[in-house]
This record gives sequence, structure tokens and C-alpha cells, in this order.
Amino acid sequence: MKAVDEWVYVVTDVELDGPWIGVNSMRSFASVAVSLNGTEHGRFEAVLEPLPGTAPDAKTLAWFAEQPGAWEAATSDPEPIPDVMARYVDWLKALPWPRTFAASPMSLDGPWIDYYLRRFTRYGVRQGPREESRVFAGGGLCITSYAAAVTGRPVAEVGPDTLPSAWFGEIEHTHKAIDDALGYANLLIELASRATG
Repeated sequence: MKAVDEWVYVVTDVELDGPWIGVNSMRSFASVAVSLNGTEHGRFEAVLEPLPGTAPDAKTLAWFAEQPGAWEAATSDPEPIPDVMARYVDWLKALPWPRTFAASPMSLDGPWIDYYLRRFTRYGVRQGPREESRVFAGGGLCITSYAAAVTGRPVAEVGPDTLPSAWFGEIEHTHKAIDDALGYANLLIELASRATG
């Protein structure tokens, strides 16, 4: 009998105005909480004010100019960062346990969310053994790496442009945080069904 994965995966996408944490800012992010059986437990999305003392990266702004509607979605009606992160923690705590962070790739989205959680709350994506209160368990899941393992393709060759659109729930990869988080949540569920089927 196969073990049932009862974890909740908080699939998250960030939109940034540059590559460097603390020099640039996370302008928006979205999370979709799912179980691998396809159950969705909730969605969170927010637009944040820039970090004090930061400035957008010129190359990143030029890239955004080529993505229809993405910059507007990432910057319209921003909220103060402490308010957003406090609300995010409350939303996470209301989700079933155990839960873990998931992103594609983990190496991009994970550090940004961890930095904002650490700076503006008492939590993090990965917390140490002596931190008794936590919002995530485990070390998180890199959906990109998982896709490479399931498909047998090199990790650099898996993504929205190379995998079937049906695996993403036919959700277009728009570089709007909620769209991309939903697409990756669908991808995770699809990969899990292929890995265990």
C-alpha cells in the first residue's frame, strides 16, 4: 500500500524589480495552497511597497516592458510591507498542518519570501530546530527539480515553455504572480500523479 502524502504545499511565485535582495524589491507575490490529491486550501496575493532604500534594476524594467500587463499587476495599489507579511502569516497559520513552501525554482522564490518573512515577522521559509513557532515544516520543495526528476529531463530544460500546457491547467504563464502560482500548483499535482501513478 502506498503512503498517502497529507502535506499542504504552499506554491508561491514572486515578481521582482531586480535580482538582488535588499538592493531591489519584491513587488508582488502569490501563494496557492494545495494537497497533492488536487484539493485547494486557499489563495493569497498581494502587491507590496518597495523596500526603503532600494531602486529597480534597469534591465529588469526593460524586461517587464515586454510582458503585457505584468508590471501593472506587480505594482498597482501597493500596501505597506509589514501589513502584507503579517496578513500572510495569519493566512499560513490558518492552513492545515503539516505544510511546506514550494516554488519553481525554489532557489529564486524561496530566498525572497524568507527574507521578507525574517525581516518583517518572526518566521522564515526554513526555520531552525530551536524556533518553536513556525509557519512551514521541512526545507521546502523545488518544483523545477521535481519536474526534472519525474520527466527525466535536465533541470534546465523544464518549465512553462517546454512542458505541456495541460500540466499547468492550461493557465498561461503571464508573469502575474497569481497566474504563475496557479500554473505551478497544477504542475505539482500533475507531477505527483505521474510519480505515484
